Amino acid sequence: MRRLAFVLLASTCSVANAAPQFSSLFSDHAVLQRNRPIAVWGMAAPGEKLSVSIAGVARSATADAKGNWRVELPAMKAGGPFELSASSASGRVTASDILVGDVWLCSGQSNMELPVSRGLDSWNQTQSANDPELRVVTIPHVSGSAVKATIDAPIKWQAITPQTVGDFSAACYYMARDLRRSQKVPIGAINASWGGTPIRSWLDETGAAATGGDDYDQLKLFRRDPTAANKAFGENWAAWWRTKTGNKPGQEPWNASDRLNWAAVPRITYWEQWGDRKFADFNGMVWMRKRFTLTPAEASKEATISLSVIDELDETFVNGVAVGGSYTWEAPRNYRIPAGVLRAGNNEVLVNVSDGSGAGGLSGPADQVKLTLADGTVKPLGEGWQYSVVAQAPSGAPQAPWDSAQGLTAIYNGMIAPLRDYGLTGVAWYQGEADVGRPGSYADRLGAMMRGWRAQFRQPGLPFLIVSLANFGPSASKPVVSGWADLRDQQRLGVGRDANAALVIAMDLGERLDIHPANKIELGSRLARAAEARAYGSSTPVGPEVVGARRTANGIEVEFKGVTGALQTWSGTRALAFELCGTTQESCRYADAVASGANVRLADDGNPVTRVRYAWADTPVTNLYDEAQLPPGPFQVPVN
Repeated sequence: MRRLAFVLLASTCSVANAAPQFSSLFSDHAVLQRNRPIAVWGMAAPGEKLSVSIAGVARSATADAKGNWRVELPAMKAGGPFELSASSASGRVTASDILVGDVWLCSGQSNMELPVSRGLDSWNQTQSANDPELRVVTIPHVSGSAVKATIDAPIKWQAITPQTVGDFSAACYYMARDLRRSQKVPIGAINASWGGTPIRSWLDETGAAATGGDDYDQLKLFRRDPTAANKAFGENWAAWWRTKTGNKPGQEPWNASDRLNWAAVPRITYWEQWGDRKFADFNGMVWMRKRFTLTPAEASKEATISLSVIDELDETFVNGVAVGGSYTWEAPRNYRIPAGVLRAGNNEVLVNVSDGSGAGGLSGPADQVKLTLADGTVKPLGEGWQYSVVAQAPSGAPQAPWDSAQGLTAIYNGMIAPLRDYGLTGVAWYQGEADVGRPGSYADRLGAMMRGWRAQFRQPGLPFLIVSLANFGPSASKPVVSGWADLRDQQRLGVGRDANAALVIAMDLGERLDIHPANKIELGSRLARAAEARAYGSSTPVGPEVVGARRTANGIEVEFKGVTGALQTWSGTRALAFELCGTTQESCRYADAVASGANVRLADDGNPVTRVRYAWADTPVTNLYDEAQLPPGPFQVPVN
């Protein structure tokens, strides 16, 4: 199996005469994985010999030319507390109160990131949180264009108390709490999550190459020639705009902005703060324009345009040339303008801003919006902006594959790669909202991600617990096309290909009007149940999983596995949300469905049937559970 080649980055501080250092993962109160060799690493003076020890067992290491060292300590049984130490001629460093037990990595986007303090029953749950053998640590948001070998920001492990639990991932905490009760060993939980991020940002290089397609080719071009890559991506973005709007070449806003209707921007701040009622709660797409003049000398060289933070997606043009674009509500936009783009006399910057929720537009303040010339001269651009609302905003705008929080491999490089081969029991993954509607196979990307992480952690059978997306958005009174249902089915297919993965259903735990459902307590319980099955050898079923559908003399029989007891319907004698479909969307119709044992029988209405769909809506209404009160998830299967 291919192992990840890490680019070891030297510490910014000199270690020539300093005591050895541990990576920040090995801080006081850390939990190390039991029953497998324990990898430990850090920094020391280049070439220095050192001894690393725990529980009376020591191993030696020598720092390389950049000061990096690594050892493997023997496997240990659960227990502690212990002291971990590293000593050399230059000094000694220790990490105290170290426990050995099981370590779980929790990752994904905002529903994994959502803290206990924002979850259901948070006050009561927080007050009762007090477990010195349950330890947690949160990895800060870091992305990178190349693999990082260390976690740049300070991190620290903490034992669970009412004071420490509130800011930690709710889903991760409730899973870990249940595992503490069932496994009776110390548990360490690492939360490495970032809201709003697609799975492509969490892929390693091999996974990106396997599933990235044209995006990966563009990323490789960007690494060689950022100017050429931005130009090529701008052409892709322009083609998308023309396809969606019908604009002819030369008629697009960046080539003919006077075709739009413009109004003055009151001030450079989020548009909700303009004092205009139309923008008080506005989410959508807006063009923003600023015109400025330059002398021939000023226009003769390259420059950098700074636009402050933009919430949340932008594509920026200068004199009709795409110079950059990004998706994030956190990072300032600073785009290089190649030589030859600026003009003597009149110039124009045009920014397309898309906002899906919360604040929108340029954050300001005005003095952060500027043009910096190659010689360091700063031209203020914070006044005199105009805006034009896109009345029918097209959807699905492409995003640059080198984006800091949305690009291929970016978050993997900054938040997963630095964990290196820290010992794990398993991974809990809750992500997918950002991939709804994206082209390509999510199942393939999920498989590539799991393979890449297993290679990094040197655990070919590392269990993955995959949370199927919770319900969010409109319910349906008739069969509909649903991007959310399609993504859930892709999650099911991806997990079904992997013997060491489990699908955890959350479809019945969500909120139609809130993409961040509060009931992480039940989700944590379901994650723990899946963990017991995949990581601890429990024979308890994870929950009902569809096997297939077949014709019988009595109708269409849908078979399930993983059922505890028998399937049952709550609040009625019929199972809701089953559909019989032919080859088209229009052929789908709701079916009369009755649960019987581990199967559901659908009445054949005599019309053509090639497939069965279940719970196919953004927010489906369902009532089918087994006797463990676990539901099957959404699916689409052929009828045999």
